[in-house]
Amino acid sequence: MRLFRSLTLLLSFVAPMAFADDTYMVEMILVRQNAVPAIVSRAAPEDWAAGAQRLDDASQRTPALNEVANKLSASGEYSVLLHKAWQQTLGEAPTKVAVSDGKEQFGQFPIEGTLEMKLGRFTDVNADFWVNQIDANGMVTASERLKQDSHTKNGQLNYLDNGHLALLIKITSLTAPAPRQAPEAIPD
Repeated sequence: MRLFRSLTLLLSFVAPMAFADDTYMVEMILVRQNAVPAIVSRAAPEDWAAGAQRLDDASQRTPALNEVANKLSASGEYSVLLHKAWQQTLGEAPTKVAVSDGKEQFGQFPIEGTLEMKLGRFTDVNADFWVNQIDANGMVTASERLKQDSHTKNGQLNYLDNGHLALLIKITSLTAPAPRQAPEAIPD
């Protein structure tokens, strides 16, 4: 009986840590693969950001993957459409954020979409983005869509391929200690 009480007390200390949300840096690069023909889908829905939090200016961060984005652009094989970085909390409950770029017209953007993320052994990512063509009246006339689910490894650049559109994403903990680098040589 005494062991049971001790175990219960120990679990009460450990359980809150397992379910606590931590702060993460999320960086994404949305690209178009120039050699693959564009697949035009139906126009993006007006409620494209339904249920998602909007990224505020305070959460925005300076992207760290500029070298990667520059290499992609310089290759001629890719066009970088969007490159953003922000800070947010992630946990075991799904968090959905709305990401957009360009001038808003009637609630639509040239590039708009959502990222839903949930921590686990890996981070589950559900990406849903539209690249819109908007006419002079502000109406969406055509869209290209990226819809991809993935289990991404934290701290590493992950590639989500969706044919003509692709997403590179890196999710890095800002609270967990950085992994130690392996020694170059093992001492005798």
